[in-house]
Amino acid sequence: MKIDILSAVPQLMDSFFNHSILKRAQEKKLVELRVHNIRDYTNYKHGQIDDYQFGGGAGLVLMIEPIVNAIESLQKENTYDEIIFLTPDGALFNQQAANQLSLKKNLLLICGHYKGIDQRIRDHFVTQEISIGEYVLSGGELGAAIITDAVCRLLPGVLNDETSALFDSFQDGLLAPPVYTRPEEFRGWKVPEVLLSGNHAKIESWRHEMSLKRTEERHSNKKGE
Repeated sequence: MKIDILSAVPQLMDSFFNHSILKRAQEKKLVELRVHNIRDYTNYKHGQIDDYQFGGGAGLVLMIEPIVNAIESLQKENTYDEIIFLTPDGALFNQQAANQLSLKKNLLLICGHYKGIDQRIRDHFVTQEISIGEYVLSGGELGAAIITDAVCRLLPGVLNDETSALFDSFQDGLLAPPVYTRPEEFRGWKVPEVLLSGNHAKIESWRHEMSLKRTEERHSNKKGE
């Protein structure tokens, strides 16, 4: 898989993509991650990529020309399955969306900044608009990092345990059950005996029961808020 990201502040992505699972995925050549500076594609003086919005109003808007230059330049090298804009008013990102994107070959993510991007980019180039939550951030970089991580960990070979991603929270509509590791007892707090029994059928039954209970409790709490 190849994921290209357009950003006004690409340095924000460096640390996230150069450590842990995403670093190993790139070293194994299971995914190629490239972050592109929108300023590299502007024809305006001093690297300008934003301007005041027509009609007045507070806040700057990312200009159409640099972003279109970047998209069309990258399209000469790749055919993108999806061109995704990160925006608070997009469709809420969830595990099902991550699953669907993990089946694609080439993705292009556009990070908003300031008051967003010129609407004409959304009208003529963007194929999906995604939000990571109903709140506003300074830019789309965090959203792009979250989507990249959620998608890449689903790719075959990225995780050491091939089945690990299949049992994450939300894959079956349920939250994950509680997990424990050594020591078996700490300050009088004991690991549930069923997990030490070696009876895999009972363990799986307990985990499923705990998943159902946790999902019911936490979803009920959300509804009551």
